[in-house]
Amino acid sequence: MVEVEASQVVPVSAARAWSVVADYRRDPQWRAGVRTMAPDPPGPVAVGTTTAEVLRFAGRTYRSGGVVTAVDAGIRFRWRTTSGLVAEGWRAVRPLGPASARVTLHASVRPVGAQRLLTPVLRPMLLRTLRGDLCRLGALLAR
Repeated sequence: MVEVEASQVVPVSAARAWSVVADYRRDPQWRAGVRTMAPDPPGPVAVGTTTAEVLRFAGRTYRSGGVVTAVDAGIRFRWRTTSGLVAEGWRAVRPLGPASARVTLHASVRPVGAQRLLTPVLRPMLLRTLRGDLCRLGALLAR
């Protein structure tokens, strides 16, 4: 299992950050390579929310299903894949003051088949992607 985690302070309230981080429909606006993300039901995450994601990463296109497994509204939610890539993780928002918050993204990915050959380089690639995602999220929230 390859685990990565990245955090960034964003210049908005925790509630504003949560409104974007916890709405999968917004993922293509800030997550690199996400071509489509279709949550069911749409809107803020809830336990049982399912997702259909098309992601371009490392020169390949991946289609994965997912499900939200736990939600502490306004603070953190957990997810895992149900098809495609084998992964799980969480997103969290922690208030730092009235106009700033820390957003943390965590992912654990289990390479399977030929993907296992990429294991030595997968962690730095995923970490770079998460850090870039957080930069894009910060820019989106600052608008």
